[in-house]
Amino acid sequence: MTEAIISLGSLGIFFGILLTIASKAFAVQVDPKEEEILEILPGANCGACGYPGCSAYATAVANGEANIDDCPVGGPKLAAEIGAIMGREVGSQEERITATVRCNGDNSSAPNRFKYEGIQTCAAADLVANGFKGCSYGCLGLGDCVKVCEFDAIHVNEKGIAVVDEEKCVSCKKCVTACPRDIIYMDPGKEYVHVLCNSYDKGPVVRSSCSVGCIACKICEKNCPTDAIKVVDNLAVIDYDKCINCGLCAKKCPMNTIIMA
Repeated sequence: MTEAIISLGSLGIFFGILLTIASKAFAVQVDPKEEEILEILPGANCGACGYPGCSAYATAVANGEANIDDCPVGGPKLAAEIGAIMGREVGSQEERITATVRCNGDNSSAPNRFKYEGIQTCAAADLVANGFKGCSYGCLGLGDCVKVCEFDAIHVNEKGIAVVDEEKCVSCKKCVTACPRDIIYMDPGKEYVHVLCNSYDKGPVVRSSCSVGCIACKICEKNCPTDAIKVVDNLAVIDYDKCINCGLCAKKCPMNTIIMA
């Protein structure tokens, strides 16, 4: 009995030493900078940086494969901290963009064509007779975008349309991908006007289904002093590089499709 205990103890010590040697021999060397970067990252693992998660992004930055300002959650402050670790300066920051739901056709302005009682997702509803909404381009309001947002930045309001809280939006673009009707875009935030319509139908068709949709009248285009808005395929489109946010297009729009953010 004693000999068996001694033998087992000896084997335990032997394998312990063997594992210690193996762990040192096959240990993966981690760049100290990578560990420092990972420690200050927000840990959201949202993928907005273009990498599967914060750990992958930290590795890419440490290896010089990613920019130090690619994390929209952390913003400029985090970029500066990463830059200090990497010994790199943050370049000129692009203007912050946030998600915009380009539809203002709520239950009162764009009534439904029929009562939908199927699976309560936008993706499912969009497959049934091109959706229950009067406008085939409009927000269905069943919240697919809400379900994927990890930052509580988008909600369906009491009028049945999705709206974005710009203060909470981190530009991760998950809502953009989740929307089956492709009506969520990444646009400049509060400082600019927005066309809240995504319909390419002609004016008479738009009028029959929505009281706030773009009818392609071109009044906005004619009144813009910087040539920043054009009607393309029956829909007003803003060139934000030219837009000076004067608000004339919003004031002149007869349908109230264009709003000041």
